[in-house]
Amino acid sequence: MHQRPDYAAPKSTQTLREGLAEYYALNPQVTDPQAQPAEFGAILAAHDAGHVIYGCDTGMYDELKILPLFWWTSECTFSTYLKMRDSPAVDVMYEDMIREKSIWWLYGAVLRVLPRLIPQLIVIWFKTRQRQKRVPFLEFSPLLEQSLLEIRQKYDLLPLIQ
Repeated sequence: MHQRPDYAAPKSTQTLREGLAEYYALNPQVTDPQAQPAEFGAILAAHDAGHVIYGCDTGMYDELKILPLFWWTSECTFSTYLKMRDSPAVDVMYEDMIREKSIWWLYGAVLRVLPRLIPQLIVIWFKTRQRQKRVPFLEFSPLLEQSLLEIRQKYDLLPLIQ
């Protein structure tokens, strides 16, 4: 059976830096942000830090869950996402995934998880509607030495992490 990473535990005392090291060790297929052009690398690094902060893995369920989590709890708003989505580097990432797996695989994977995901997204939306403190997105480096538990408490993320 697949063991959940330590960073995914809601009360993990790992630092964000340690959680990122575990995330990259468990996911060698993830694109290395440092090997990319600076702008795209910063987006990838922020996305990867989000996986760790929100306790998400790289399966389709968590990949679809993490975008609304970003929009509703971090400095990455929907409009930020739309600007990033127009980046040629992001287009290449999507095109590579579709070329590797196929568009039908992508649609099938999304449709398989939506019935489980939608009810949870509704609950998350209600829990995040009046949010004042937002998790840093591109400027997450000041959080690297803080424990995940401290970050999750500071930004009231514990109720959102299963």
